[in-house]
Amino acid sequence: MALTTPRASARSKGHLLRILGVGFGIAVIVGGAIGSGILRTPGLVAAQLGSPGLIIAIWLVGGIYAFCCTLSVIELGTMLPRAGGWYVYSRRAFGDYAGFLVGCIDWIAQSAAIAYLAVAFADFATELQPSLRAYVKLVSVASVVVLTLLNWLGLRVGSRIQELTSLIKALALIAFVVACFVISPHSVSDEALPASLVAPRGGLLLGMLLALQAIIVTYDGWYFAIYFAEEDSDPARNLPRSSIVGVLVCVAVYALLNMAMVHVLPMNKLAGSEIPGADAAMAIFGSRGQQFILVLAMVTVLSALNATVLLSCRILFGMGREGWFPPWVAAVNSGGTPSAALLLISVASIVLILSGGYEKLIAVSSFLVVVLYLSGFSALFALRAREPDLPRPFKAWGYPWTNLGVLLASAAFLVATVVGDLKDALFTLVLISLSYPVYFFVARSKLLRASTSDAIPVSPE
Repeated sequence: MALTTPRASARSKGHLLRILGVGFGIAVIVGGAIGSGILRTPGLVAAQLGSPGLIIAIWLVGGIYAFCCTLSVIELGTMLPRAGGWYVYSRRAFGDYAGFLVGCIDWIAQSAAIAYLAVAFADFATELQPSLRAYVKLVSVASVVVLTLLNWLGLRVGSRIQELTSLIKALALIAFVVACFVISPHSVSDEALPASLVAPRGGLLLGMLLALQAIIVTYDGWYFAIYFAEEDSDPARNLPRSSIVGVLVCVAVYALLNMAMVHVLPMNKLAGSEIPGADAAMAIFGSRGQQFILVLAMVTVLSALNATVLLSCRILFGMGREGWFPPWVAAVNSGGTPSAALLLISVASIVLILSGGYEKLIAVSSFLVVVLYLSGFSALFALRAREPDLPRPFKAWGYPWTNLGVLLASAAFLVATVVGDLKDALFTLVLISLSYPVYFFVARSKLLRASTSDAIPVSPE
């Protein structure tokens, strides 16, 4: 009887499908980056700046940052088009431990994000239907379970859901912008607030930095297409197009939404609003504005949730395929879905929802996400230096200055986040420090599995 290695049997049922194109890449970036944060963040930014011109300008600065970041990851993604995201680049540039650490950080951050988005979806649903308020956790879990089952059917189903929800979201937001200017043709916030009411203790510069910090978080998701490079029919051609168009769509939508809110809401109301998107909808549509914004928020969150579920299982799959998890984690079903990894990420997210543990992880996710950014930008420098002959279908425009600029900006953002939240920063450092003994154990188990596999005879095909 023929014997096969565990890794071979784990992958015998299916494999990743190379069926994705530019449309999906744009959809997953728009779906992942444009979340419910855009309905809240304009109020935070207005409170720091208080000037319509400065508000629009700082959002465009954030867009330039996201665009330059995108250029760097396009080079990495086309150079190493493999499932796993940031893990792939760190492992290639800095070795096994760096790859393992970055992969685990990414997986933890995405698990927390799934739980957070599911609870946000349930919050909006219960606001729309108050009879569900006693079942927030049940609705949250149900949203994860339903998307897990749909994505289990295969990549074609998951990608179509992403494309559809992203399209509906984008069209709804554009329609909202048009309504703001058509129904309310006269601007109500031409004047800036007095500086004494908006300037923080450090003055305008500190206010701009705080505003930019919130904006960078809101733009997060600009890199989502890299997780699917291995499943793209032509990553060298499609990844640059989808990534650049996707991030430019996000920049345009964010700028237009802010212009619309500045147009509709008086500056003092915008600066004091917790959810300025809802206040703007109320000003335009009256009492029905709340229902409109709740439905819009649900679609927005659902699209982001599906994108995160889709990409997160690719992280575990990429690590499992290279031996950092048991071989069965790399199993792929006939539809091209990393089924075992999808099940693991869904179970982890549901546990976080039921326990409330996602709240602590979300508090530190800003640290974790910036660590991922820094790992990628550093990997680009390292690979340019160490492997200059590695084929690069796309080279980052303006290198090394664009990559150096986003590296320094991300480092400054990390320092500012640490200073602003020292307690959670220390928790993050403890979490990272615990990774090495875990890595040591996993690496030893990996070597044992490899030696066992070598001892088993494998019959030729």
